[in-house]
Amino acid sequence: MPRKPTLSPTKISNFLACPHKYYWTYVDPKGRWYLRAKSYYSFGSTLHKVLQRFHDSSDNGVESTHQALAAYEDGWIDAGFSSHEEMQDAFGEGKQILERYVEESLQDQQANKVFMVEKQLRKAFGEDFDLVGRLDRVDEHPDGTLEIIDYKSGRQSVSEEDVASDLAMSIYQLLLKDKFPDRPVKATILALRSGIRASHSLSEDELAELHEDLLQLGRMILGSNWEERRPSPKALCQYCDFGPLCGKDSEFGAGLTALMQSDLSVLQESQGRLL
Repeated sequence: MPRKPTLSPTKISNFLACPHKYYWTYVDPKGRWYLRAKSYYSFGSTLHKVLQRFHDSSDNGVESTHQALAAYEDGWIDAGFSSHEEMQDAFGEGKQILERYVEESLQDQQANKVFMVEKQLRKAFGEDFDLVGRLDRVDEHPDGTLEIIDYKSGRQSVSEEDVASDLAMSIYQLLLKDKFPDRPVKATILALRSGIRASHSLSEDELAELHEDLLQLGRMILGSNWEERRPSPKALCQYCDFGPLCGKDSEFGAGLTALMQSDLSVLQESQGRLL
């Protein structure tokens, strides 16, 4: 029997941003040769790994600020930085973030306890596909509420509206509620650079609506006829790794040039109003 396909928040977000970004990332293996290392992925992955170890009760190697910083230095990923100076600046900033986070956590006397760390959850959408998502951390409150904690290493601030509109946070709630249907569930984004956090909780009706939307969206993604799809220029194209691949389509190249010229005209008009 063939394996049932899987979709994740990242896959779905990529498709919504650009179907061809999804195609080159997950469908056509040729795309992986064009992927470049990203400094923000390296930075975030390093911090996530240390925080995973810090909150994992079975890991006795990272229980203090000193141990966390040692694990950070040992696990530092330096891929994707444009220069040694940029890498050193990011490395120093990461140490400051981690030091503040661990010290504040050790002083925190809240009754919440860590329920799970770096846990992948899975929910079947019939025979169509499985929805999967990896949660950074889940805390359990004294009243039984399960709180999803998602670390954002690139953010300085976050609001409740940000959490409410974040597709991944909504999917995480759906997955956790599916596994623990009798527990209240909420989602929290933690901006690591500042320590600011914000939370939001979906209602039962909103979760049911999300389920139906994901089912229809998943069927559309997995049922895509890629032979008939043509890449279309978008604002994100100028930063995309797959530009050379989409650029082989003659209509795409002309459309991208027109889009960039339009953006330039808007920028010049905006600057003119400010002068």
